Amino acid sequence: MKIFLDTANIEEIKRALDWGVLDGVTTNPTLVSKESGKGKFDEIVDEILKIVPGPVSIEVFSTDFNGMVSEAERIAKKGSNAVIKIPMGFEGLKAVKYLSKEGIRTNMTLVFTTNQAILAAKVGADYVSPFVGRLDDIGEYGMGIVENIKTVYTNYRFRTEIIVASVRHPIHVYEASLIGADVVTMPFSVLEKMVMHPKTDEGIQRFLEDAKKIKF
Repeated sequence: MKIFLDTANIEEIKRALDWGVLDGVTTNPTLVSKESGKGKFDEIVDEILKIVPGPVSIEVFSTDFNGMVSEAERIAKKGSNAVIKIPMGFEGLKAVKYLSKEGIRTNMTLVFTTNQAILAAKVGADYVSPFVGRLDDIGEYGMGIVENIKTVYTNYRFRTEIIVASVRHPIHVYEASLIGADVVTMPFSVLEKMVMHPKTDEGIQRFLEDAKKIKF
């Protein structure tokens, strides 16, 4: 399972890269806007594409076919690792179909049903992003959609990879790994929590105390 960071923060990305666990990055207008005080959209995106060796999903701002395609073509020229995030919808499906034929990689985002994921695969999306946390927020079992998508994609041998998105906590990551999701994209805080455990800290402290009693 690949681990992506869902962020536009350069320092968070650099720290995860330094740990050796980062496979890619996903962004969206909201995440980029949080970093807007540190640079313009193009500057932030260009820096992320430069430092991340794996896929970087960058979302378009337009919601109509022509606008999405125009922005996608401009973003795709920024780097070979650029992946274009397109929101699910009638115009989004058209855009993904067109971009797929042009050889531009896409990530269909804001997916909340298995039927939407089927359509995303049918038009050639390289990735599909079901938002599990937002489904949990409204009382649905978000990870259930990941299970269903995985079953359907396996049944029909769809090549679209599943990115588990809107991740709220490490349990989402754990459950996604059991299902066999291709990717989990998460906030930096969730990645940090995956590393930590009080028993680990307790063990290290005990080893340090015992080490004082011997010569090395």
